Amino acid sequence: MLGWVALLWVIEAVDFATGHALDPYGITARSAEGLSGILTAPFLHFGFAHVAANSVALLIFGFVAALSGIRHFLAVSAVIILGDGIGIWLIAPSHTNTAGASGLVFGLFGYLVVRGFVERKALGIAVGLVIAAICGGSFFLGVLPTDTAVSWQGHLCGLAAGVLTALFFRRPAHPAGGGRMIRA
Repeated sequence: MLGWVALLWVIEAVDFATGHALDPYGITARSAEGLSGILTAPFLHFGFAHVAANSVALLIFGFVAALSGIRHFLAVSAVIILGDGIGIWLIAPSHTNTAGASGLVFGLFGYLVVRGFVERKALGIAVGLVIAAICGGSFFLGVLPTDTAVSWQGHLCGLAAGVLTALFFRRPAHPAGGGRMIRA
């Protein structure tokens, strides 16, 4: 996660050094050109304060999610990024450019809060409850349209993508005794 966050800072430094030449590569809602931004937008930010605002939460949530394994974490992140990006492309106001890792952050939040419940694992439930108790209020406010300079659509779509990803990637709980479950 340190490498991922460091990459975001390097990309923002390049963007700054080039006079913000990377900023147009975000998601432009409902435009054909904006579709490519679905893959690039989570790595781009509109200034150092923007990347700083996402860094700590991405480090924490990404680290916790990665404890399930790197491949699993990368698959979960990819699905969240795609779901969030498609959602932004569909519902953000026309002619807006959306970029930033906060959709992934909200997605990982939703994934971690829901994952333990769908997998029926006590540790996962406890982790989800702790994350929800500590961060839930600010994340709830983040999906409300309270600031026109912040993409509540990206936050909402990321959160929804994270919850759906938890349902999609659920791992069944093992029966008592640790035996395998076999379906007939």
